[in-house]
Amino acid sequence: MKPLDLVADKNTDPELQKFFDKLKKNIGRVPNFYSVCANSPAALKGLLAFREQLEQGELSLKEAHAIALVVGQKNECDYCLRAHTMMGKRAGSTEQDTLDYRKGKAADPKMNALLRLTAEMAANKGSAAPATIEAFFSAGYSKAALVEVAGMIALNVFTNYVNHIAHTEADFPEVKKV
Repeated sequence: MKPLDLVADKNTDPELQKFFDKLKKNIGRVPNFYSVCANSPAALKGLLAFREQLEQGELSLKEAHAIALVVGQKNECDYCLRAHTMMGKRAGSTEQDTLDYRKGKAADPKMNALLRLTAEMAANKGSAAPATIEAFFSAGYSKAALVEVAGMIALNVFTNYVNHIAHTEADFPEVKKV
């Protein structure tokens, strides 16, 4: 028995039902992660609000998915690796980019600084060496972006952990191992 059910279609919360209806309209379905997370409407609403605010920050959608790929790789979350590979490609990353991001590297120096910082923070419970943070700033990122990186890491750790405890069935295409 799985510890959490898929509940999106059984949801009676009007606010969440609007979100699920929007997903169905945009991608034709409610991804299993959101259906699993709906076991706690409060948690799903919090996740969505946090994500929405971070998306209004300084980091691009491409950068956000790159962060998610680094964190998903560190946490061995197959579901998130699949989802963020697909969404990262939609945001402008190539297949090779997504594989490189999972390894914490990129050809672009600015993206590389972001990935190095993310990988270090994800591996060290949020800590990063002063030189890594300085390289991030030297690459052109701001103090606001630094805080947003921490927020995106936290958001992705949450999604990774929910998928781990739920054993969420993958409903995105398989990805290559790195």
